[in-house]
Amino acid sequence: MASAETERRAPFSLDSYYVSEKLGFVLPDPLENLPSYYQPWMDIALCVPELVHSHDLRSRINEMPLLSTEFLQNHRELRLAHLVLSMTTMGYVWQEGENNTVEMLPRSLAVPYWEVSQRLGLPPILTHADAVLANWRKKDPEGPFDMKNLELLVRLPGGDSVKGFFLVTLLVELAAVPAIRSIPAVINGVRCGDTEAVAKALDNISQSIQDMNDALKLMHVYVDPSVFYGIMRIYLSGWKDNPCMPKGLVYEGVQTEPIQCSGGSAAQSSLLHCFDELLGVKHEEDSRAFLTRMRNYMPPAHRKLIQDISLQPSLRGFVQRQANEDLNRAFDVCVSKLLALRSYHINVVSRFITVPAARAQQLRKNSQNSEEEMVSRGPTSLEERGTGGSGIMTFLKTVRDKTKDVLLAETSKKTVDENGHQMNQ
Repeated sequence: MASAETERRAPFSLDSYYVSEKLGFVLPDPLENLPSYYQPWMDIALCVPELVHSHDLRSRINEMPLLSTEFLQNHRELRLAHLVLSMTTMGYVWQEGENNTVEMLPRSLAVPYWEVSQRLGLPPILTHADAVLANWRKKDPEGPFDMKNLELLVRLPGGDSVKGFFLVTLLVELAAVPAIRSIPAVINGVRCGDTEAVAKALDNISQSIQDMNDALKLMHVYVDPSVFYGIMRIYLSGWKDNPCMPKGLVYEGVQTEPIQCSGGSAAQSSLLHCFDELLGVKHEEDSRAFLTRMRNYMPPAHRKLIQDISLQPSLRGFVQRQANEDLNRAFDVCVSKLLALRSYHINVVSRFITVPAARAQQLRKNSQNSEEEMVSRGPTSLEERGTGGSGIMTFLKTVRDKTKDVLLAETSKKTVDENGHQMNQ
């Protein structure tokens, strides 16, 4: 066993964190089928939208046999099992909307779901690691990673907008791969005082974050805000900080007390956590507590990477000590790109949550027929919150503002607008 001192001297590498050279945090080549023993799970999971629509999903799951998890042999089988059981669970809990939820997940679903979750180190609820990182296939295996050539393995209700939401998010993850690959170059450059290597790696990260921003813009092309808000959103909701399920959910056969799990959140992606730790972004207490909790919804190896980046010598301190103009510029451009990405994310959230929520409130106030407008079907309990349980706009703006604080030069802070763009002097 290498000593801590030896490990500190070894070059920082991504090798031990389950990060793919080509795909970053995305699971390479997810399986599309489980061993035939688990066909009862697959048969239900592949029909979740249809079974929810016919109100038959709960009865189908109540009749499902209790299967052993012992025949799941490897990581990719476990990831597909977790995805399948997660999608099925979200459909089961939210089949009848927010006014007719359940207090207990039946044993035939709860027990294997808990066991698979324990083996993976993930919580027993749908996470970003399931719905995005392990929920894709290429129609043409030799073809490109683009919207025409990508398909989901398992869906939730919401039609093409569900496909668009998860696959655009996948493309954002893929756009970040060069940035993730450049993190060791930054850390190792700081350790050995190589300003040129650090500046070059920061330039690569900046370009990659810009590409993430460009990919995120596809959300407006492939996702209908009224479908996202009125249909999809409830199926991404959890049973923590949710007035619909204040106690949580009992997993029958696991424990008698309810378990509370947060719903889906962009904060479950490891990407911005890595950038924050690298650049030295320090979030205020409430935001930091939520972001830290979201790390429990990531694969353990990715969580460990974020933690290990946080333990490295300060990049910002190194840049300040070098007093190198090119290095200063590279650092501030990188922070500005991250700031711009966070500002654009606020724009997306406004269009897909804040505006539809206001529309839904107005419709209810006017007592208009809720069936006429899809947005009014959205969960009233989440109008001011993210599905992960955060007070969404306050949280996002606070996180963005704390990102701006790490810009080096006061002139940079004054000349970067709230969207992260340089303003003309």
